[in-house]
This record gives sequence, structure tokens and C-alpha cells, in this order.
Amino acid sequence: MKSQQIREEFLDFFADKDHKVIRSSPLLPQDDPTILFTNAGMNQFKNVFLGLEKRSYKRAASVQKCMRVSGKHNDLEQVGKTNKHHTFFEMLGNFSFGDYFKKDAIDYAWELVTEIYKMPKDRLYVTIYLDDDDAYELWHKRIGVPADRIFRFGKKDNYWAMGETGPCGPCSEIHYDLGEIMEEGNPHDLIESGSDRFLELWNLVFMQFDQDDTGKLNPLPSPSIDTGMGLERVATVLQGQTNNYDTDLFRPLIEAICNFAGREAPSGDEGDVAARVIADHVRAVSFLIGDGIMPSNDGRGYVLRRLIRRAFRYGTSLGLEEPFLYKLVSDVADSMKDAYPELLSSVEYISKVCLSEENRFAMTLSSGLKTFNQYIEELRETGKNILTGDKLFKLYDTFGFPIDLSEELALEQKVAVDREGFAKELEEQRHRARLSWKGDAIDKDRKVYESIKDVSVEFVGYDHMKNFDVEVLAILKNGKLTQEIKDGESGEVVLDQTPFYAEAGGQVGDTGTLINTHFSALVKTTYHPIPDIITHKIQMLSGVLRVGDTLEASVDLSTRNNIRKNHTATHLLHASLRQILGDHIKQAGSLVSSHRLRFDFTHFAALSNPEIRQIEYRVNEKIRENIDVDTAIVSLDEGISAGATAIFEEKYGEKVRMITIDNFSKELCGGIHVANTGEIGMFKIVSESSVAAGMRRIEALTGEEALKDYQETDELLSDIQQSVNSPRKDILHSLDRLKESLKEKEKETRTLRLKLANAKYHKKEDPVEEVKGIRVMIQRVEELNTGELRGLADSLKQKIGSGVIILGGKTGEKVFLVSAVTRDLVDRISAVDIIKKIAPFVGGGGGGRPDFAQAGGPKVDQLEFALKRSIKILEELLP
Repeated sequence: MKSQQIREEFLDFFADKDHKVIRSSPLLPQDDPTILFTNAGMNQFKNVFLGLEKRSYKRAASVQKCMRVSGKHNDLEQVGKTNKHHTFFEMLGNFSFGDYFKKDAIDYAWELVTEIYKMPKDRLYVTIYLDDDDAYELWHKRIGVPADRIFRFGKKDNYWAMGETGPCGPCSEIHYDLGEIMEEGNPHDLIESGSDRFLELWNLVFMQFDQDDTGKLNPLPSPSIDTGMGLERVATVLQGQTNNYDTDLFRPLIEAICNFAGREAPSGDEGDVAARVIADHVRAVSFLIGDGIMPSNDGRGYVLRRLIRRAFRYGTSLGLEEPFLYKLVSDVADSMKDAYPELLSSVEYISKVCLSEENRFAMTLSSGLKTFNQYIEELRETGKNILTGDKLFKLYDTFGFPIDLSEELALEQKVAVDREGFAKELEEQRHRARLSWKGDAIDKDRKVYESIKDVSVEFVGYDHMKNFDVEVLAILKNGKLTQEIKDGESGEVVLDQTPFYAEAGGQVGDTGTLINTHFSALVKTTYHPIPDIITHKIQMLSGVLRVGDTLEASVDLSTRNNIRKNHTATHLLHASLRQILGDHIKQAGSLVSSHRLRFDFTHFAALSNPEIRQIEYRVNEKIRENIDVDTAIVSLDEGISAGATAIFEEKYGEKVRMITIDNFSKELCGGIHVANTGEIGMFKIVSESSVAAGMRRIEALTGEEALKDYQETDELLSDIQQSVNSPRKDILHSLDRLKESLKEKEKETRTLRLKLANAKYHKKEDPVEEVKGIRVMIQRVEELNTGELRGLADSLKQKIGSGVIILGGKTGEKVFLVSAVTRDLVDRISAVDIIKKIAPFVGGGGGGRPDFAQAGGPKVDQLEFALKRSIKILEELLP
């Protein structure tokens, strides 16, 4: 059975069991700040399980893209070495939110595995939690699994918890026996040890408890089900293989890699592991970049960068010295096109990102080898024979050298490596990363809001800017719930109805006022602390506000209107970019405020001025056409089917707002928009810049802000016009003339200063000393820049004929030094050696050629001392 059929059979099976089929969420977690990547099917339902979010359905099924390369779910080092570990994989899952429980979950799992997928029952084993007698009874008596095929394990293997507190419960796993040809032994012991003979196919999690702060387990009022089954492992079984890498998910990639390397697949050597690693990593890389993640030096981008570099390094072990990973992206897209057709449209862009990163690493690898060789030289000089942990870590962290590469290179040099020291450095880095990752802190900050998660908040801001008789449901002050807030204090307020838009989708939260006869307050911003709750950050101006009070809520009209203009303009900009630059353009972030808009997008080159003008013109053209902006409420699938653009970083509900601007733009968006494009007035791009490799940023203005910018530019041009006394059309020509004139004056000034310096320093009496038969001139000079200092040194070389010149001076708070050696002496002494000995005295360093070198440093007060020490330095250097 092909992998796509496995996906389809799974979803069709659960759809027939009244499950809502849900699209895979992106690898970038949409509503969970505590994880780097989506690592399980339940991630997109986390808030539903916690009771923070409500859905119209109680049963769901999905095929979820997952990544496990960080935290406790980190399979990176096992990839390629075992038959069943991967970084990127797909998880087939079915979920029950307080609907069915153990009996149905076990029934469904067994029916699918044995009747739909037709796996032999005598190859299946089941594990359960130690004291989960309910699961044992269901598996043994209801399903008929023999008792000797049901094994009980402890918390490490068969218990699941969302965190230190919250939903938790026992789990049950279905394992498939690939046969004794893989490994002989007792099935219980082999499953417990993680033998490749047994594939853990499906994990059924029975969420039946809520663990409190004391560790007490309280039964959940509505127990739930969360299951996960790895597609790659199911494919191994159904395609008659014993190795995930021999399935249709990996085989075409491995064959392509081996074709590049000119080797058989498999060859029965270490190269097979390299080919597997590359195949795994290029799948992960393709989907990460496709979901909008870019290589960088921290967070998610660092993981992506490491995967690309790791794959490249394994490629070099196969003899692939040139970039190759980018060529495999199209193979990934082709093999996944039925399940993820969106990947096909991004092949060119993903390939360019890969190629850029591979080229970057090729240079880094070369630098890393130089650094490694430098470390070896240092060991030789000191008589030591161990490459220390800090140096191994620098090779790993800065140059992407895996520890095994450093070990191989060290072995060639007959040098040992300090693996324990490396492990310590690595753990310290991981600790730093955990401290810098804000997810846990954000998650803890949300706890206070969970006590009010059941309150009903209605957003009416699409149709109203002001609401009367609004009730105060909750007040928070200093992060804690309170009953009242007084004059001069600041805090947060939750209302039963609100016209205030909460920050989302790049659009800032609304501002405005809350008032009644007893109090008044400014709303500084509005946001969602948890789904379905809108909170208003307020500053009390007068009176007292209490829970239960009613008030009038008014959005700042001018600010809201400017935000609306900027948001609709963002949609026009997005569509214009795609039309003019290509379909590879994807939104990678945005900010919509009342003053300006910012739009980040995937593109590999800086925009030319003609392209910027063309984009600006296209947006203004659509503004002038005064097109109606239509809003329709549709399901997510209906919106996607209608051709609407969905933004990777957004989380969409069951029903979404589809914003359509004629046949020019169609996006899924929950933001606030104008009624027609003419309301925007005008649009002006004020900057275009790079955010990261393969990502650009446009900042723009609309309406009055755009007009102000045009007027300020016009005033500036008028001032320049008056200053250069030239018609506006000739301003550039006039400025060019002024620049040329200035260059001439500067040239004349330099010539004059050099003449004065020559006259001054050539006249000095007896400036020449002799060291070991060589004439030496050492002088301190004043009021000369580095260029003039170099010119004076050349002049003095001519005067001295044969010898060494050392000059020092200062400019502002910095010292400059030059050393010059006449050509007849460069075989005896180098100007570079001289300057490298003198420079440390002024706190700097330098370099140059054997006949001329220069240096700089911040220690102005040490200049005189450095010049005096020069004679002794020359005595040491001269043979």
C-alpha cells in the first residue's frame, strides 16, 4: 500500500466514524509558545484539551507534519543509524474531546490496523500502563489479544502528561513484530529495550486525570483521547519492509542521493547511513522552509541551519564536495505532492534558500578546517595531546563540525578528544537556550486567565465602534484577579461585549476609552491572553471600577480608521508582490499599526528601484479604482478551495473571514478593513530591506501619513534647490559638480598637509639612530591622518635611503602606528613583525606587507612608551 493510500484510508476510516478531518497545522506552532516545532498531532488541539478553546466538533482526525529535533523529543542523533528514527515525520491521529473513551479508541485502532490495513494479528503486541486494568480487560476480553501478548510497563513508557500539572493519563501502544530475522529474544524484553525488531505503531493516550500542584490525580469530568501513529512505520509494515528508509517515502530520495555520489543503494557500508541522514534532513529542511522558517543563529532558524549543514557534511563523506541538497528539493515536493501540493509552488524558493546556506557552509567548513589545524599546531607547540571540550564545542557551534568529524580528524593527527568536556559545553549551551526561550514564561503568565476561561466574551467590533451597557466580567491588577481598580492605577479588564479588536494577525490592538458616571479609563491596547478571552489594558483616569459595573466602551475612531487603511493596503501589497515578483512570494510576518505598515516576505534578492516603483504604482492603481472590499464567512476548507491565501503563521478557526478585493486579492484574515480601497487614499513605500537570508521587508505609509511623507520630501527638495541655487530638474547635476569640486579641494588639502609635514619632519636634527648596523628613524607626528602618515613614511624612506621608519600619531581617541622597511632590508626584518610587536602596547593589532605595515589602538597615553620601546624591539628582531 502506497503512503498516500495509507493517509487516505486513515482519514476516510475516521470520517466514517463521525470524526472531523482537520488539515495539518504548520511546523511553526500556531498557539503554543512552549515548543519550538509542532511535534505531535495533538499540538493544534492543546487548548481544546485544556478547556481554553471550544470547537463545534468533539471528534477529529488528522495527518500532522511533525519535527522532533529539540527538547525531550529529540531523535537527531539516532537518525539514519536506526531503522525507525526521523527528524521530520507524519503522525496519523484521532482525537476525542470529552466524547468517546478507552473502549471506542481501542476498538477503532484494532479495526483499522487489522481490517483496513490487514496487518496479521499474530504479529501485533500491546503494551499498557502498570495498573490500567480497564485497558487490559478491553484488549484481552473484548478484542481477544492473548494475555501473553499484552505487557505492562511503568510511567516511563506507558504514561503521558501535558506538563507538571494538567491533563494526564495512562497510554497503550500497539507494536508490530518484524520477525526473528531482525533479532531473536523475548518479545517483552525486546520491546522494553527498543529493539528494531518491534515497531511501535500507535500510541493511544487516555486523558482521564487532572494533576494538581500537589501531585494529586483528580478524575477529569470529560475524559479525552489523543492518539498518534507514525506514517513512516505503518508504511514499513504495509510495504513489506523492515526499514522505514526502504519505503516509498524515502527510497526515491536515497536513489537520487546515490546517483549524485555515484554509488549503489545500498552498498552495505557507512555511506548508507549518510544517504539516510541526507534523505531525512532534506525532507525536514523542505517543509521547514516551506512553512516560513529561515536559517539563523538562534531558535528555530538555528535548528534549520544545523540540519542543512549536517546534511551537507554527510554529503562530503560521500564525495559530494559541491552543494547538492538544493537539487533534492524538487524530489521531496514530487514525492509529497498528493498530500502537500503547496510544496510544489515553493520548490524554486526553497531550493534557493538551501543553495545559499550550502554555499555559506562550504566557506565555513573551509574556515573550520583551518581552525582545527590551528588547534593541532597549538597542541604540538605545548606538547599536549588532547583537544579540549571548549575547542571541540567551538568547532561544533561556530563551524558546524559534528563531534564525530572532529574525532575523525583528530584520529588522523593521533590526537585524543575530550568528549566529556564537549558534552558539558553542549549542555551549558542548551541551558542558555532554555533560559532565552520565552515559551515557558509565556505559558506561566497565561495561568491566571485559566480561572476565567469559561466567561463569554463577544467581539462586536466589525460592526460597531462603541458599545453601551457593557458589563465588567473580571479585573486584573499586577497579574492577579481583583474586585476593583482605582484612580491612577493600571490593570486589565475583561468585558462581556467589546468593540475593541484584540491584537492578532499582525494588527495591533485597539485603543480608546471606558467610561461611566463613576469612572473613566484609557484603553492602551487590547489582546488575547488565551483563546476566546479579550482583555483591555487600561490606565485609570478617575473614579473606581468594580466587577459587575456597566460602562460605555469606545474605540478611538481616528486610530482605528488608520489601522483599517494600513491593513487593507497590506493585502494589496501582498497581491502586487506576487503578481510582479512571482508566486514564490509568501508573507513571513507583518505589523499593521495606525502610523505605518510593515510586511515581511520570502524573496531572495533586494528589490530594484523600478520594481519598487512598479509595486507602489500597482497598489495605488487599485486604490484609485475604489474597489469594494467584500467579506464572507466560510469554512477553512471552503476558503482554501476558493483560492484564498492562508498565512502560515496564523491559526484559523472552523469559520474564517475571507477578504476579497475583486479578482485582485483574496485572503483569509480576521482583521479590520476598509469598505472600499478608495478610503486608503494613497500608498507610499518608505523602505525595502533585508530581514534574513531569503527574506525581505517593506515598510509603507497610507493616507495622511503618506501625504505628510510626500510633503516633507517636497520641502526637503525645495531647501536643497535653494541651497545649490539650481532648478529642481538640475539638482543632481549641481550636486555632482559640488562633489567633484570638494574632491579637488580635499586633494589639494592633502597635498598641502603632506608638504607641511615633510618640511617639518625632514628638518629635525639628528633623527636617525643605528641598530645592529641598520639606520632607524622613530618619530611622533601630530595632526596627520593614517593616509598622510603612510605618505610621510614613504617620503622619509627616500630620505634615509636604507633603513627602518617607525612613526606614531593620534587622531581623536585613537593611536595610529606605521612601520616601513626599505626594500634592501626586507630579507633581514619585516615591517609586519615590527608592527605586531609594537601594537599591543597601545591596545591594538595590525598587519601589512614586509616593506610596510600599520596598526591602531585605543591607548593614547601609551604612544610615547610604544615608540621608546621600538629600539629594544628592533634589537630583538634583528639577527
